[in-house]
Amino acid sequence: MDPSVDVNSVTISVEGMTCSSCVWTIEQQIGKLSGVHHIKVSLEEKCATIIYDPKLQTPKTLQEAIDDMGFDAILNHPNPLPVLTDTVFLTVTASLSPPWDHIQSTLLKTKGVTDIKISPQQRTAVVTIIPSVVTANQIIELVPDLSLDIGTLEKKSGTCEDYSMAQAGEVMVKMKVEGMTCHSCTSTIEGKIGKLQGVQRIKVSLDNQEATIVYQPHRITVEEIKKQIEAAGFPAFIKKQPKFLKLGAIDIERLKNTPVKSSERPQQRSPSCTNDSAVTFIVDGMHCKSCVSNIESALSTLQYVSSVVVSLENRSAIVKYNASLVTPETLRKAIEAISPGQYRVSFPSEVESTSNSPSGSSLHKIPLNIVSQPLTQETVINIDGMTCNSCVQSIEGVISKKAGVKSIRVSLANGNGTVEYDPLLTSPETLRKAIEDMGFDATLSDTNEPLVVIAQPSSEMPLLTSTNEFCPKTMTPTHDKEEAKTSSKCYIQVTGMTCASCVANIERNLRREEGIYSVLVALMAGKAEVRYNPAVIQPPMIAEFIRELGFGATVIENADGGDGILELVVRGMTCASCVHKIESTLTKHRGIFYCSVALATNKAHIKYDPEIIGPRDIIHTIESLGFKASLVKKDRSASHLDHKREIRQWRRSFLVSLFFCIPVMGLMIYMMVMDHHLETLHHNQNISQEEMIHIHSSMFLERQILPGLSIMNLLSFLLCVPVQFFGGWHFYIQAYKALKHKTANMDVLIVLATTIAFAYSLVILLVAMYERAKVNPITFFDTPPMLFVFIALGRWLEHIAKGKTSEALAKLISLQATEATIVTLDSDNILLSEEQVDVELVQRGDIIKVVPGGKFPVDGRVIEGHSMVDESLITGEAMPVAKKPGSTVIAGSINQNGSLLIRATHVGGDTTLSQIVKLVEEAQTSKAPIQQFADKLSGYFVPFIVIVSIATLLVWIIIGFLNFEIVEAYFPGYNRSISRTETIVRFAFQASITVLCIACPCSLGLATPTAVMVGTGVGAQNGILIKGGEPLEMAHKVKVVVFDKTGTITHGTPVVNQVKVLVESNRMSRNKILAIVGTAESNSEHPLGAAITKYCKKELNTETLGTCTDFQVVPGCGISCKVTNIEGFLHKNNWKIEENNIKNASLVQIDANSLNSQQYKVLIGNREWMIRNGLVINNDVDDSMNEHERKGRTAVLVAVDDELCGLIAIADTVKPEAELAVHTLKSMGLEVVLMTGDNSKTARSIASQVGITKVFAEVLPSHKVAKVKQLQEEGKQVAMVGDGINDSPALAMANVGIAIGTGTDVAIEAADVVLIRNDLLDVVASIDLSRKTVKRIRINFVFALIYNLVGIPIAAGVFMPIGLVLQPWMGSAAMAASSVSVVLSSLFLKLYRKPTYENYELHARSQMGQKSPSEISVHVGIDDTSRNSPKLGLLDRIVNYSRASINSLLSDKRSLNSIGTSEPDKHSLLVGDCREDDDTAL
Repeated sequence: MDPSVDVNSVTISVEGMTCSSCVWTIEQQIGKLSGVHHIKVSLEEKCATIIYDPKLQTPKTLQEAIDDMGFDAILNHPNPLPVLTDTVFLTVTASLSPPWDHIQSTLLKTKGVTDIKISPQQRTAVVTIIPSVVTANQIIELVPDLSLDIGTLEKKSGTCEDYSMAQAGEVMVKMKVEGMTCHSCTSTIEGKIGKLQGVQRIKVSLDNQEATIVYQPHRITVEEIKKQIEAAGFPAFIKKQPKFLKLGAIDIERLKNTPVKSSERPQQRSPSCTNDSAVTFIVDGMHCKSCVSNIESALSTLQYVSSVVVSLENRSAIVKYNASLVTPETLRKAIEAISPGQYRVSFPSEVESTSNSPSGSSLHKIPLNIVSQPLTQETVINIDGMTCNSCVQSIEGVISKKAGVKSIRVSLANGNGTVEYDPLLTSPETLRKAIEDMGFDATLSDTNEPLVVIAQPSSEMPLLTSTNEFCPKTMTPTHDKEEAKTSSKCYIQVTGMTCASCVANIERNLRREEGIYSVLVALMAGKAEVRYNPAVIQPPMIAEFIRELGFGATVIENADGGDGILELVVRGMTCASCVHKIESTLTKHRGIFYCSVALATNKAHIKYDPEIIGPRDIIHTIESLGFKASLVKKDRSASHLDHKREIRQWRRSFLVSLFFCIPVMGLMIYMMVMDHHLETLHHNQNISQEEMIHIHSSMFLERQILPGLSIMNLLSFLLCVPVQFFGGWHFYIQAYKALKHKTANMDVLIVLATTIAFAYSLVILLVAMYERAKVNPITFFDTPPMLFVFIALGRWLEHIAKGKTSEALAKLISLQATEATIVTLDSDNILLSEEQVDVELVQRGDIIKVVPGGKFPVDGRVIEGHSMVDESLITGEAMPVAKKPGSTVIAGSINQNGSLLIRATHVGGDTTLSQIVKLVEEAQTSKAPIQQFADKLSGYFVPFIVIVSIATLLVWIIIGFLNFEIVEAYFPGYNRSISRTETIVRFAFQASITVLCIACPCSLGLATPTAVMVGTGVGAQNGILIKGGEPLEMAHKVKVVVFDKTGTITHGTPVVNQVKVLVESNRMSRNKILAIVGTAESNSEHPLGAAITKYCKKELNTETLGTCTDFQVVPGCGISCKVTNIEGFLHKNNWKIEENNIKNASLVQIDANSLNSQQYKVLIGNREWMIRNGLVINNDVDDSMNEHERKGRTAVLVAVDDELCGLIAIADTVKPEAELAVHTLKSMGLEVVLMTGDNSKTARSIASQVGITKVFAEVLPSHKVAKVKQLQEEGKQVAMVGDGINDSPALAMANVGIAIGTGTDVAIEAADVVLIRNDLLDVVASIDLSRKTVKRIRINFVFALIYNLVGIPIAAGVFMPIGLVLQPWMGSAAMAASSVSVVLSSLFLKLYRKPTYENYELHARSQMGQKSPSEISVHVGIDDTSRNSPKLGLLDRIVNYSRASINSLLSDKRSLNSIGTSEPDKHSLLVGDCREDDDTAL
């Protein structure tokens, strides 16, 4: 390093910085010290890097200077590092002598300039600069009179020899960098690695998760770079092996700055070089002498060119060059690449032959390992809104100064700009945005693959054969026919996409790959459809490209899903020849794979490729043959999902059973009462057994019509038959199906018990009639009706609940537009015709017109028009989104104020809405029905009871034959006329049937439904609608409660938090600003506008505002208008204030004088809108806007008469009870999670207010489902609380979906629990109610089981020896009693009272408090990349907590704590704006 100008760099650790204002203060103070050239302070790394002059400062003095400012500065490395300097030679271009003193003082004041030597005689200046701080070009801009002397540029560090070697020996490496989550990560890496010695350039891509680094291998190694990236906390892997950046076709811009290889001056280059050859080029495109000097000067800087002579007249250039170092072809490319890139260079024919056959030796000398990424690319940007040449000049002026832009040519006539740029430093999208920021509409042209201007020959081929490599891809568009011949299509499943920018990223990068014709990515379906050339590329390769971009990709093998299938009704066919005519015509069409027409049904079934042909074309073709064709009408009502059929069936079953059951029960109760009466008589009056039997048989119902057949038995039989066969028909079918599959469920047990009871009763009755028995036999005809009634009721109620959930889908499907307006445009986008067609007939690529208020029929891209669109359907965010050409739109969303033309990209089942329908459908079908527990129980219960019953039968038969006396003693109605064997069999059979009947799972069946019915009823009275028993049962098992943010935790509507006045109150009072703003926004339809007007009216206490004229709105920017007539009511208001506040007297006087109506020119909008209108935003305002945005608010600026006078912060506010609800849930032992599609800043801010510590931000509807699934896979039961359509799939997927009653219909339908009141404490109440209900269900099961466990042994006759005999009527009574006890137990739930707000508050008051950001973990998107806030030191925490508590004491209604959502990032979900700043300050 040259000792004359020594520059050092030192890094000092700084503790105690809390926010960006600390950083700014240090940079300002230290930057002012003499001898400090540059300072960069990093809040994240807590350090300051300072470049200084060692003659004037030392590391120690700098450390002390920072210490004096109140921060702790520590010198980790006391030895400073030397810094490279450059020397720039400047010559005077002006004819007059410039003011040298002025130049010297200007340059010495410039940061990064260390020294300047001036030589007035030679009219030159030699400036020493620090290249990392300032560039030669910036110096020239500062001093317009001087220009860069290219020939004498020299490097200070080491010899020139070294440097040129370094330049030629640059190497490029690509590394995969993991763990980056936001733009601050990329800038950290770029900042750290960019400072390393030997690293020339670095570009880090967040989307691709990779870093591209150009470095000098003799000064730093790849391993060292990798280690440095890992030291910054990001795992890095080398992706592509380093490649030397040697000069294939030459990047002139870089070579201009390259010094010559020889150490002598370039002028003294030896012309008599042994290998010198001469070549003549024909150069077209030169206009004047400046072109000539441009080419001569550019070529003469190349070290292997010894002389250049360019002739404008002959359009020729004669170049002498060193043939051992370069070929004529390379020189030709070099001339073509010279800025502005308009020269066309060719060889005269005689030269061509010689130049195309160079010696083999020269070929080897051409460096072939050339970087895969071209050094310069070109893009064409369409620019609308230019009116004159000054527009052209201003665009060229601004864009040419952007980093990485080599040149720009803007054409007013063609309305476009051609930009040559360095792809490592900038991208077409960045340039397009830069032009838009200037107030023009800019779009990238569709064919816009970046043109490789300075292309690299591929390293595999010798240079000369690869001439077609130099042909940029877009220059030779593939002809459609050719493409069709060679193209194939594949489908790839893509995982890990979170927003629209992921889609754009994949589409953009894949289109660049060779052999790929078109790419279409569907976000919700997670599918990419790629049309490619199989000769060049294969699907696994394409999947690999997608994986390289950082997404998961697998090729879908059987991907015929992409074929369209069309069902048509064809009218007018008469015979087989008509069929043949249609089939043969259609199959000849390109794009139709298969066609089958049935004459009998008039239907045609067609398979086609939707990319080549569409349903409309097919219908036209059939109609042109003279037939009428129409679509088979699809059922849009989703009727396959409602359980109408089942509901009807069970209702019928229940009513039939009930109709016949009531008389049966009446008879049974009558008999029970009479039997009881006889028993008392028997005890009190000592009536003998015979007399009792006589009295019994003389009762009316016991009278015999025929011998052995009593009235009672006949009536019971007649009432039982219809129930058994009509009411129970469905049970028989179900039981048969279950047995066929070798399983036993509830149905089997019911069928078994009723059939055996019925059959046994019938047989015993017939036997009695046959025997002409005097005593009536005991029958069980009362069993089937009672059983069927209870079971059918349970099933009917269950299906009603199930049917409700599927109404959600019917609602969703009804959101779909039914018709679309298709327009035909000519080549100049002029509308030729429009027609209304069925939405199923819309084809991909159609242009559709959507009027204000209309629904978008399909997903597509806007090609013309501007509008705001309500997409709350998909994103759940209340704010409308601005749409302009190039924006994507979603089917089912609603167009608000402007007419749009869109081009369809996804139609039919591929639209986002269809995908959401599918998600809800899948989530619902994947839920286990309530039946399962009872079925599982009966799976064991049924075989067990059957075995017990059979065992009873066998045991009693054996006992009977061994000891007949026992049977004789206990068999009621034993008749000596019957044989002994028959008596034993009859007794045994009766016992076993009693077992079957008593074990009837009636009370088991009732245990759940009755509790559920009462529970849901009580819930409804308390404002909690619970759909069926399943959610009630599930809610008590819930371990995790997931809240959606917008509309659930927050109100979902924007409210003004703060109005900051930026002018002195004597010039314009706060009230006056509010009056002007309120009047201006009263014409706006935007939710933010409505919020502002509402706030102004409330603050000014008035309903009427002034008059607003010339109202104009620019979507996404702001409004402008003129406001008058505000003085009248302001004057009135001011007098009111006057009474309260004497200070306002002066205001009143001012306003009183100016009562003559004044007109104000008003602008309200974001930064861009103010800049576009020529207003300057100073740093203070910008900082406070950033502060609001960091807290998740939207900051809006107000300008009156071209002066900034106000800043309004608007946010979505948190519901007052949210914090209490979260706290109560946590105290119940539940984990609480916040999940939102909004950006992570807002999410973190809201979470800290309500006390949630785990947040998932920027999550799409489909990923909400995945997140819920993920939590379920961890073995947790999940409750999801939401309100929007975008939550509906997750609500359906969760174990319990809870919808807020003010939410959308679809969410309410998809949820299991609906909270009628918009109160989050009802979430707590619903879980509490569920716990109580489940407790009650368990008690019911205990009643039911105890009855079974005690009843069965008694029925089986186990306790006969101790005199405990169960008469069948007792069995019936016990059965009824158990059912009644279960029902009564359930009715106790009616006493449930919901805890009040005060109760909750009392419990919670002691332990509640906001969370500090460091306690909140934020996870972004679908990948679980958790981002904890920086961990604070103990001291910082104490400071933060004390600051927070002071703030809360001081907070008024415009406090720091009222935080909400930020509008610019509102749609990060669709726009993919995922910026994130981890905020350390509270």
